[in-house]
Amino acid sequence: MNTNKGAIGVFDSGYGGLTVLKEIVHQLPEYTYMYLGDNARSPYGTRSFETVYHYTLQCVNWFFNQGCHLVILACNTASAKALRNIQQKDLPLIDESKRVLGVIRPTSEIIGNYSETKHIGVLATNGTVQSGSYVIEIEKFYPEVKVFQQACPMWVPLIENNEHKNKGADFFVKEYTNALMKQSEMIDTVLLACTHYPLLLKKIKEYLPADTKIISQGEIVASSLVDYLQRHPEIAAKCLKENKVSFYTTDSTEDFDKHAAIFYGQTVQSMHVDL
Repeated sequence: MNTNKGAIGVFDSGYGGLTVLKEIVHQLPEYTYMYLGDNARSPYGTRSFETVYHYTLQCVNWFFNQGCHLVILACNTASAKALRNIQQKDLPLIDESKRVLGVIRPTSEIIGNYSETKHIGVLATNGTVQSGSYVIEIEKFYPEVKVFQQACPMWVPLIENNEHKNKGADFFVKEYTNALMKQSEMIDTVLLACTHYPLLLKKIKEYLPADTKIISQGEIVASSLVDYLQRHPEIAAKCLKENKVSFYTTDSTEDFDKHAAIFYGQTVQSMHVDL
């Protein structure tokens, strides 16, 4: 068994996971991180379970080959369609000491605390909605909560093409938020269940009722990781502490760096990898 220390891996199909990484680095700045965006094959939200699982496992194995002992799937679609299989079927064969965590469970564990009406809306990609993962996971912790889902297939393309601030984006923000609220007027809490969606937060607020609580995942996942490392010192001991972040993409580094700065909030310099 390899006992050498390694970076904490953070994975997303594209850029959205950078909003999670930003919060993780803010709360745990002392660690070393590697971010991989599978931009050449994104988006994952419209792909089959089998394809998402295959792609995600490839990327997880890449992290392991770089020496990572802990990988965070900072992607709702990958968490919904691939995490369980990787945890239950693949890790025992690869290395039982390694860990892969997602973003759905930590969010589901606390989301019910925000709602007074116990009616929660979920805005997500097609893949996350079709998986039913949030409905299943939230029910485990809050059986009294009713969950209403709305797929927003146009939001990721708008954001990744840097069109999300333009007036044309309002049409699609209004369409999906209205469709969600039509499912229940009692919805008082809305989860942005895609790591891209915080970039649309200003517009989303405009089209939801003024007193609606809108929950982004970055801080939740980061706080959950802090707690996880405290509860699992044997995993924390395997994670490098060099206060360093490196970025990798399966597509053009020039494109990645240009778009990544929007999500991460500062300039990045990435390296290309072939899987």
